Amino acid sequence: MDTHKGRLEQILDCRPLWQLALFISVIAILYLATTSQPYPLPSSPNDKINHLIAFTELTILARLGWPRMPGIWLVAGLCLYGLAIELVQSQLPYREFSMADLIADAAGIAIGLLPWPGLRRGVRTPE
Repeated sequence: MDTHKGRLEQILDCRPLWQLALFISVIAILYLATTSQPYPLPSSPNDKINHLIAFTELTILARLGWPRMPGIWLVAGLCLYGLAIELVQSQLPYREFSMADLIADAAGIAIGLLPWPGLRRGVRTPE
């Protein structure tokens, strides 16, 4: 069991890796949210599921990349990112602003925050 705990600590301590993964995800999601081309990868037929998955992933990566950041700043930043995407989409002729998308983003953020207390319990947070 201690081996698994040690391995978990090693994985959680790879902050530069998580930060890079978040940066790549932010760019990829922005591209997918603004392109007029068909998605080059499989996605859900329900757009809200795509938002939920994307923002769950962004939240988990942000938490792993910046474990000491207060949750309120993380939530605010991700909500602003979602709003920025919607504002950009409102200016594109083939997209539109959607309040339902923002709600799905917020739900994804909430889901992404759920595992955090469990991960932190018993594992030191890097200084």
